[in-house]
Amino acid sequence: MNRSMTISEHLEDLRKRILRMVIAVGIIAFFILGFHITPIVFNGIALYYPNFSPFDNIAAQATIAMKHQLLPSSVQLIQTAPGQAFFAQFYVAILLGIAIGMPVIVKEFVSFLGPALGKREIQIIRSITIPAVGLFIAGCLLSYFFVTPYILEFLYKYGQSAELLTFLNIVDFITFVLQFLLAFGISFQLPLIMYTVTASGMVNEKFWRRNIRYAIIAMVILGAAITPDGSGVTMWFVSGPMIGLYLIGIILSERQAKKIATLKS
Repeated sequence: MNRSMTISEHLEDLRKRILRMVIAVGIIAFFILGFHITPIVFNGIALYYPNFSPFDNIAAQATIAMKHQLLPSSVQLIQTAPGQAFFAQFYVAILLGIAIGMPVIVKEFVSFLGPALGKREIQIIRSITIPAVGLFIAGCLLSYFFVTPYILEFLYKYGQSAELLTFLNIVDFITFVLQFLLAFGISFQLPLIMYTVTASGMVNEKFWRRNIRYAIIAMVILGAAITPDGSGVTMWFVSGPMIGLYLIGIILSERQAKKIATLKS
């Protein structure tokens, strides 16, 4: 029989696991800040290899890509103080470090919760580890390729109609983009959270359908709070996917409840 851990032992275990997460993200971020991805063509196939270049690094490449893919051509990125470009690249490196290091983060988080959970709960959480990483990446991709470009294009059209020359601070731009990437990456975990809570028996599967109207109101309010304009248009690019994810969560929860009922009968 395993001995129960004391509070100090739990805190020490938490410290070690957080340290491992930070080290994993830090190593990836250091690589992104220190190396440049260089293309080479071999037998007609484009290959890429890392080349040490702390100034022209992967974070800088990602920043340039975001500038060309997300911003309208009329908007110019600038830095208004020394070090802003570095901090912008640092933010990009940390986000990429979190995204790439997500398997380590999830593994350490699940391992920390393990002693407080039963075998059934541990199996449920482990079964959603890979889907959780996949949904986080899917949310980031949706935000990057569809939501963020439209929102930026929509907002800056007002400046274009007035024939204004628009300048955007690099830190503000990166913070804006990363805010949406993280918001969508985290919000895409909603179906798995609903599934896990239902499968563990914390709530009945009917709870989600019974409270759908309140959930929709909360998601609309969240969409309005996240989006920067008051037009009421861009908020649906946040609220709409979340409502869809909530409906998917209802379906998963009800299917899981039926599965458990079938096994018991």
